Amino acid sequence: MTGRRVLPKKFTAARTSDEIVVRALHTTQGNGTDVYAFFIHGSDIVRVADISRVGRDDTDTLKGFQRPEIRSHVKGIVEYLNQGQVLFPNAIILALSPAVHFAASRGTRPTGDEGIAQSGTLTIPVYEEGKRVAWIVDGQQRSLALARAESREIAVPVIGFVSDRIDVQREQFILVNKAKPLPTRLINELLPETGGLHLPRELSVRKVPSELCSLLNRDPASPFHQLIKRPSDGAAAGKAVVTDSAVITMIRNSINNPLGALATFRLATPGRESADLENMYRLLVTFWSAVKAVFPEAWGRDPRHSRLMHSAGILAMGVLMDRIYARVSPHEDVKSVQRELQKVASSCRWTRGTWDSLGVAWNEIQNTTRDIRRLQTALVQAYIGGGEAP
Repeated sequence: MTGRRVLPKKFTAARTSDEIVVRALHTTQGNGTDVYAFFIHGSDIVRVADISRVGRDDTDTLKGFQRPEIRSHVKGIVEYLNQGQVLFPNAIILALSPAVHFAASRGTRPTGDEGIAQSGTLTIPVYEEGKRVAWIVDGQQRSLALARAESREIAVPVIGFVSDRIDVQREQFILVNKAKPLPTRLINELLPETGGLHLPRELSVRKVPSELCSLLNRDPASPFHQLIKRPSDGAAAGKAVVTDSAVITMIRNSINNPLGALATFRLATPGRESADLENMYRLLVTFWSAVKAVFPEAWGRDPRHSRLMHSAGILAMGVLMDRIYARVSPHEDVKSVQRELQKVASSCRWTRGTWDSLGVAWNEIQNTTRDIRRLQTALVQAYIGGGEAP
C-alpha cells in the first residue's frame, strides 16, 4: 500500500479494502478443529478481530468474556513499542469464524516432513466493528497497544482456531488465563457458560457453585434475584448488594463439607451422572427465602447497613444452614425452615445493637477469618440453645 515500507520477504501480507491475505500453517486439534499459525501486522489485528467484552444484555444473558481495558497496561506496552526496533514475539490467540478461507499450497512434501501442519494461504475478510470474523481470546491489551503504536508494520504472531461458539471461546479464554492474574470473580461468572466442555479438575469443581450462584441471581423466584454483584454488571449494578464470591464460597463450603446441607446431592447416583443441581438449588432457595422472611428488615440492604448481606453474614449463615439441615429433611418447606431460624432470631444483631456473645457492635463485624468464625460460632450456639443468648 502507498506510504508503507517494503517488507522483507520473510513476512508479507497482501491486503485489499475488504480482506487480508497471509501465509499460514494449518493443522487440526481436538475434534477436528482447524487451527492456524500466521503473522499479521499488529495494527491489523483490531481490523479483523472484535473484543468480546463481558456483560449482560436486556434478558440478563451473559455476553462476551473479556475484561475491560487496563489503560495503564496498554499505555506501558505502547511506550515499549514506540522505542523503535523492538522484539515482540508474544502470540495473540484469536477465535476465527468459518468465514476465513484456507488454500493449501501445492507441491511435494519436503523430505523429513512429519506432516503435522500444511502450509498455504489464509484469507481473512475485513468487516465493520461488531461484525468481524475473529474475536480476541488472549492478548486484548497487546492488540489495543499495537493499534495505537507509532509503527504500523510490526509483524505479530497469531494462533487462530476456528469456532464461532461462544462457549468454546470462553473455555479457551479461561484455560489460557488460569495461570495468570485473571480475577477469580470473572472466572466464576464465565464457568457456568462454558457448556459441557472439558475443563481441568480445579476449574470443574468450581463450576457447580458458580452455576448455582448464577441461577440464584437470574431467577425471579430466588430471594437473591438481582442482588448479587457480578463482574459483567460494571457500573450498572442496580440493586445488587452481595458479592458473588461470598455466595459461591458459601455454596462450595456446604458442598465440600461431608455434613453440609448440599453434600447429599454432590455425588452421582444411579440414573444421574453428575451432581444434583436441581435439588441443590431448591434447598438454597428454600433456606434463603426463610432467611429473608425471618429477617426482612436486614434483607436486600447494602452491607454498610446490614451485616446479613455482608460477606461475613452470608458465610456464617451458610454454616448455620448446614447445622439446620443436619436436623431437618433437605426437602422441608420454607415455613419449616423459618421455625428453625426463629431459634436464633433474638440473638442476631444484623442492623443495630451489640452481639451479646461477641461483645461487638453489629457494624464492627468484618470480612476476616477471625470475625467470620466468631459469627459462625455465635449463630450455631444460639441455634443449639434454642434461641437463648449464647
